Amino acid sequence: MPRKSAAQAENDQIKDQAFSELQALIEESEKLLKGSATLVGEEGESLRRQVSLKLKQALDSVSHVRERSKPVVDATEQYIGGHPWQTVAISAGVGLVVGLLLGRRS
Repeated sequence: MPRKSAAQAENDQIKDQAFSELQALIEESEKLLKGSATLVGEEGESLRRQVSLKLKQALDSVSHVRERSKPVVDATEQYIGGHPWQTVAISAGVGLVVGLLLGRRS
């Protein structure tokens, strides 16, 4: 298995930081929601329940996406690390096609 390059390690760190920040935002929102319990009567309680449900769904969604994307990301990194010239050729080909398509639009 090839070693991770500095750029790959940095990308992993950025992705992990983004997920961590999103989870922290959700957790902080939950705290604020609990702290607002004294603001309004029954309508406020209904609103708090709805927001709480949405925050829980968002947190579950983030966890689910992270779990599902991990094998794909790992496989992609492994392929790119094992086949660098094929990756460069494919990227150049895609760039050429996109460039031709954009050039025809003008």
